[in-house]
This record gives sequence, structure tokens and C-alpha cells, in this order.
Amino acid sequence: MKRIVSPSILSADFGNLERDTLMLNRSKAEWVHIDVMDGVFVPNISFGFPVLKAVTKVSTKVIDTHLMIVDPIRYVEQFAKAGSDYVTFHYEAAEDVTACIDAIHAAGAKAGISIKPATDVSVLEPYIDSIDMVLIMSVEPGFGGQSFIANSLDKVRELKAMIAAHNTECIIEIDGGVSADNASQVYSAGVDVIVAGSAVFCAEDPEAEIVKILEA
Repeated sequence: MKRIVSPSILSADFGNLERDTLMLNRSKAEWVHIDVMDGVFVPNISFGFPVLKAVTKVSTKVIDTHLMIVDPIRYVEQFAKAGSDYVTFHYEAAEDVTACIDAIHAAGAKAGISIKPATDVSVLEPYIDSIDMVLIMSVEPGFGGQSFIANSLDKVRELKAMIAAHNTECIIEIDGGVSADNASQVYSAGVDVIVAGSAVFCAEDPEAEIVKILEA
């Protein structure tokens, strides 16, 4: 099982985005998480291609893009070609899940599916053999700083069993309310990648905080 931290740029200082991206380059984080919100699928608006391109220009890490947008198939190819190593879309937002997966792979990126807290893990079984990652939302998507939803770990365990039953190499990511305080139980449940936003960027020493999360 992997242990990866993917700090969310959404919590970075946008007046010093290059500085914060270079800090992540120096850090033990292997990935950088890009949250794209459209104000429709979620009640918040974040950023799109200009910020992604600014980060990819400087970053030496894996670019992990999470699309919280309606009708994601319109944009998955563009996000892949703009430098995303992983493009993750929401099951709840896609009319044709298979077409989204195929479009991401055709553009040269790895494909992920995310589910909201109220969505059952079982909806993913038809796609588990063709995706590279599942992102479990452990808060309601749209805003940072929310508290971790405890039953998210049950979903992780169920998903881990599904992946094992299908003998696939799909990895599990979790996003929302995770910090050094609960990272140990999150990793123990079967998570490979922890997304951390405010836990990293609001810390006195972000690089040290990433190490704390990894070693929890």
C-alpha cells in the first residue's frame, strides 16, 4: 500500500503561488491536488486552465486534478493535455461515465472517479476494472476546512474489498478533513493518497506537516 500526500493548491496563497509550488517541490509530497469547481455542481468557484498551467510550469510533482463540474466530458481532454497526470471527475456529474474514462485515457492521463459522501461505493463496480483511482469525498465537496465524516472509512474498506475482488491496481484517494491527527487511521483503512489543504498550507511549517501526515 502506498502512502502519498497530495496538498491542495486551493488552500495555497494565490499571491505567492510560485513560492508555494516551489515549497511543494522541496517537500515529501509526491502529488499536487488541483480542485476545479464551477459554482454549479458545487456551491463554489475555484479556478481553471490558467492556474493549472501556472502550477505545471513550476511543479515537479504528479498533477492530480479533481473536476467538480457538471458535464465533465466537455473538459477532461483539455485538462489532461494541460498537464494533469490524473483527471478525476464525479460519478454524480457524468451522463456517460465510460465515455469520460475513455476520453481521459485517450488524452494520455490516468482516470479517476470521485463520489460524494451520500453516494454508495457499489455504483463504482461496473467501472472498477477500467479506472486508475477512486476519490472518496470525506466532506461535502465545495469548501475547505470541513470536519471529516467518520463513516468515510467504512466506504474505503468496502472499496478496498471491491478492488481486491476484481484484482485491479486501482488506488484509493480521500479528500476532506484529513490531517496528521487522523491520517494513521485513514491510511490503515486502505487509503493510498491523502489530499490535505488547510492542514498543510495553514501549518506553521507546511513541509514538516506533510512529513507528519506521511508518518502518522
